[in-house]
Amino acid sequence: MSELFPRKQVMGFVFSLVLTAIALSVYFLDMSFTTGMIILLVTAFIQAGLQLVVFMHAGESKDKGVIYTNVYYALIIALVTIFGTLLILLWDM
Repeated sequence: MSELFPRKQVMGFVFSLVLTAIALSVYFLDMSFTTGMIILLVTAFIQAGLQLVVFMHAGESKDKGVIYTNVYYALIIALVTIFGTLLILLWDM
């Protein structure tokens, strides 16, 4: 019966709840803007990775290399877009 229990999914769910509680504590502990944003960004990226691996089963198929390559490519495109926008609109370069 132990092999039928979705231990990985339950642990992922509990860890997701813990990350959400950490992110929520930023509001209730009235942290500074910089500290709060760092905590929120770190917990958001960890939780996104957790969701991708545990609940979307990204690493369980034969083409997991292609899936992870596409995720890394999308992340690079998103970062280039964000920092390019900041560079042009805010930093006047």
